Amino acid sequence: MSHNHDHTHRQSDQNILIAFLLKLIFSVVELIGGTLTGSVAILSDAVHDLGDAVSIGVSYFLEKKSKKGPDDVYTYGYARYSVMGSVFTTLILLVGSILVIIHAIDRLFNPVTINYDGMMLLALLGVVVNFLAAYYTRGGDSMNQKAVNLHMMEDVLGWAAVLVGAVVMRFTGWNFIDPLLSLAVAAYILINALKHLSNSLYLFLEKIPQGVSMEDIEEKVLSVPGVRDVHHIHAWSLDGKQHFVTMHVVTDEDPQEMKGALRQKLQECGLSHATIELETSDEHCHAPKCTVKSEHSHGHHHHHHHH
Repeated sequence: MSHNHDHTHRQSDQNILIAFLLKLIFSVVELIGGTLTGSVAILSDAVHDLGDAVSIGVSYFLEKKSKKGPDDVYTYGYARYSVMGSVFTTLILLVGSILVIIHAIDRLFNPVTINYDGMMLLALLGVVVNFLAAYYTRGGDSMNQKAVNLHMMEDVLGWAAVLVGAVVMRFTGWNFIDPLLSLAVAAYILINALKHLSNSLYLFLEKIPQGVSMEDIEEKVLSVPGVRDVHHIHAWSLDGKQHFVTMHVVTDEDPQEMKGALRQKLQECGLSHATIELETSDEHCHAPKCTVKSEHSHGHHHHHHHH
């Protein structure tokens, strides 16, 4: 797969880098512009852009690192590095959006004169720059690239809103529209960041992957002909895309066929990597707090088989 996609992959890496630089330079321009024009709506969109620039940068460098396969030190590979990157980015966005909200509330009560023409110009520039960034990052196939592209489109809409707000204020003189716009953008960033943060932390806490349930796994495994029991099921996700599962299965069937059938079933649950321990029905599971039903071993069955 890698050799024929190599060129397009390099291309998309380069595009992500272009988008990153565009947004980084631009968000600095906006922070200055927002301060000069007196518009907090521009500041809040600047935070949005800065956050996105950082997340593109982080995802670009960590994506490279996280693509490294497993080695003797990181036996699962480096995928969690990109998850950690998103935690880092999200924290920046949280802090940024809270600061903007405080600033905007202050502005609602203490309005200042806003330079509308400057604001309109900056917003127009915002729409153009983000549209370019969105155009450069389109057509990525990895989840990360799709996410980056989605952010760019959101930023285009954010700037369009600020532009409309600036035009309305220019003709009505309603200055309170500016902090209101700002609050809307900041609240949006805050809610998304919190959602994102909890998802990332769940991965580190080894929570069961989204869309996977224990009942579902058990049901699927027990539906395979010849399976007598299943216990010690553990499921976790590496990065939100690759899900792992381990389990003990009691069966007296042919091990190879059994494992094949089980892997197929687990694939249906979205579990791509399965480690399956097979036990025969007369074997005692040595793992602690084993849930093997012991109906079929009545006291006198306890002689051990010595092979």
